[in-house]
Amino acid sequence: MEHTDLSRNTLSFLGLAAEYCSALENALHTDKDEFTSLMLKLLPRLYITMSDTDPAMLEEQNEPLATYLEPEQYDSIRHGVAVLMGEDDTYLETFEQDMKYSDTPIAATISESLADIYQPLLNCALAVRDAGAELAAQAVAECRESFSEYWAQTLCNVLRPLNALHYNI
Repeated sequence: MEHTDLSRNTLSFLGLAAEYCSALENALHTDKDEFTSLMLKLLPRLYITMSDTDPAMLEEQNEPLATYLEPEQYDSIRHGVAVLMGEDDTYLETFEQDMKYSDTPIAATISESLADIYQPLLNCALAVRDAGAELAAQAVAECRESFSEYWAQTLCNVLRPLNALHYNI
């Protein structure tokens, strides 16, 4: 299938999304240092390419595309990363909305954060694979919308513990 009407940046994003999804699906087949290093390379690139994707790609509102990720698959991805990260999976989250009203630190996990990013990326990648160019643009637009609504912040937040782990901070 050809997507000649998709921009170079969009095609780059789709390639990065596929690479990210593959990395999470194969997390248990890598070691923690290799995985952490790969995430520190992929996550900023995903952020940049998604930020550069035109937010107005979807000109008309169509029905939302199908969701491909099943809860069991999400849990499997999250669990695989949790096993790989071991005791380094948990970190303190400082950008949680509830943190403003709490004296108690709020814990988050690298595994859940990465799985939360995996979900829209997998749905987008599979929609593009299964759809024509017209629906591919819609899939990327929906992913762009979810990026600005929640997973951009999740991506930024999870970079901090991955960086600390990688550089032994």
